[in-house]
Amino acid sequence: MFKGTDLLAIEGMSYNTVLTIMSEVGYDGIKKFKTAKHFVYWLRLAPNNKVSGGKVLSSKIGKGSGRLKIALRNAANSIGNLKNSTPLRDFFHRINFRKGRVSAITATARKLAVIIWNMVTKGIAYQNPEGYLYLDQKRKSGLVKRIQKQIHKFELKPEDLGFSNNLIINTKI
Repeated sequence: MFKGTDLLAIEGMSYNTVLTIMSEVGYDGIKKFKTAKHFVYWLRLAPNNKVSGGKVLSSKIGKGSGRLKIALRNAANSIGNLKNSTPLRDFFHRINFRKGRVSAITATARKLAVIIWNMVTKGIAYQNPEGYLYLDQKRKSGLVKRIQKQIHKFELKPEDLGFSNNLIINTKI
């Protein structure tokens, strides 16, 4: 418990990670940051956007290996190694597929830092967002609606699509 906030409720967090947070920042230290972005930038987990003339010159993560940054990266790596599906693990694997494991570890560590800041400063418990629609589910529902619109637009019948008469398609939108 971190002043009434259970940080171990987050998957991937261990006692060592919580002890590192307590020793490096402390309860009052986290509250000194105005926003989660300030906390993440202090940890050097936010991209450093160098822009000149509207052109992005660099967006790499700043160098530096603070103990808390290392602890959050280790927690993020353990999230990537989980077998059961959780929202944080799915986030890790989406980034891993697109940008590689190192970027996925950094992005997940940043997300953990934001979650921790919100839990400690706002005093809310971590709730695993299982009930939310994820991007794949949104895409599927959008695809179904688009297909239904096309069927209605072209006034297609089930026989035109090669379906049997037993299958009923709802073409009203």
